[in-house]
Amino acid sequence: MALLQAERMSVAFGGVQALVDVSFDVHEGEVFSIIGPNGAGKTTIFNCISRFYNLDRGVIRVKGKDISRVSPHAMAEMGVARTFQNIELFKKMTVIDNLMLGRHRSKRSNLVSEALFIGSVKRAEIRSREKAEEVIDFLDLQAYRTQQVKNLPYGIQKTVELGRALAMDPEVLLLDEPSSGLNMEETEDLAFWLTDIKEALGITIVMVEHNIKLVQDITDRVLALNFGAVITLGAAQDVLGDPEVIRAYLGEESDFASS
Repeated sequence: MALLQAERMSVAFGGVQALVDVSFDVHEGEVFSIIGPNGAGKTTIFNCISRFYNLDRGVIRVKGKDISRVSPHAMAEMGVARTFQNIELFKKMTVIDNLMLGRHRSKRSNLVSEALFIGSVKRAEIRSREKAEEVIDFLDLQAYRTQQVKNLPYGIQKTVELGRALAMDPEVLLLDEPSSGLNMEETEDLAFWLTDIKEALGITIVMVEHNIKLVQDITDRVLALNFGAVITLGAAQDVLGDPEVIRAYLGEESDFASS
């Protein structure tokens, strides 16, 4: 059974068809990338999985369970975490505090126990802080742990957002344009971390990405979209070499050829 499945996902906005019968499955332990030109429907897929958008038709399953109508916060409970194309951090909070916010899914307490800070609440707080420190070590964020996010370089902020998602202990990690705005060295670090997230942490990654070299280097399978419809789905090298996929990028053929 696939960890994540989409069957005939279809969504329209004001008469514009954003997704048209999009189907795919993601297997446990793989890196699965979604590519396509701007407006192809890539982020719409993420917004449907995250439950920000409702499907007009189709179904999405996580571990075999239909999640097409569950609330957005329930996705964290099901082990799905996400980063965003535009950084969504609390800029006036420190790095460690932003990571601690990623631990909200692990809290099981009431108002009284929270106020008294006893028993299970205290143990959960200790475990959450330990997990946040583990993520800081994993992503080499030690030098920034007590700094406010607003004072950090863009690339570090992107890393902090990745860390907050990891702090949730997800089974599925949705990454929306993780290399956007990063320089070459930062992108190389990202590729290393994503490989480690897959191999060392055992987390399944679904990634929307424009950087074809990054896709080629770390991806197991690729779904290519255009105008909300599937062009092709398969092994990364096969999809990236598909003439129809290259044509869909309208002038980006050289990027594929040099990858």
